[in-house]
Amino acid sequence: MDTKDFWKLIDDARTLVVDPSDAEDVAGRVAALLAERPADDILAAQQLLWDLMAASYRAPLWAAAYTINGGCSDDGFDYFRGWLIAQGREVFERVVADPDALAGLPVVRAAAAEGVDLECERVLGVAWDAYRTATGETLPPGSFTIDYPGLDPEWDFDFDDAERVALRLPELDALYG
Repeated sequence: MDTKDFWKLIDDARTLVVDPSDAEDVAGRVAALLAERPADDILAAQQLLWDLMAASYRAPLWAAAYTINGGCSDDGFDYFRGWLIAQGREVFERVVADPDALAGLPVVRAAAAEGVDLECERVLGVAWDAYRTATGETLPPGSFTIDYPGLDPEWDFDFDDAERVALRLPELDALYG
């Protein structure tokens, strides 16, 4: 399994659920589809997932998650990025490149109107769930690594500083401010 296969798995899961904006449902479907694959593919998917988590470990995205969810701890940022992965490759790549683009997504606009947080911890466990289903065992220790990059020092400020966030994420600020 490579990155292209991983994203196809996400896309396939999104087409098989009633509401593709329901990240929990997408995650369940991803785990079920992944469980049908060989154990080596499941292990590869686990590493690919954490590679995406590392690629999206960016301060501007964290500020966006903080704005959307009304705060965002370390774990909360992980769960937000899990939600983001469940949205598919095109959305993921666009938003990682420009977090303010979140404001244009219908699912984000609906969440803002309803006061709903965007997060999905379940995405982070899809390989664990799939591996257990496929093999009856837990993922082997050391089956993945994660190497988070340093955060951008230009974003090293309190995300409660509404003025600074508004300057950097104007569309999200207009939606949530």
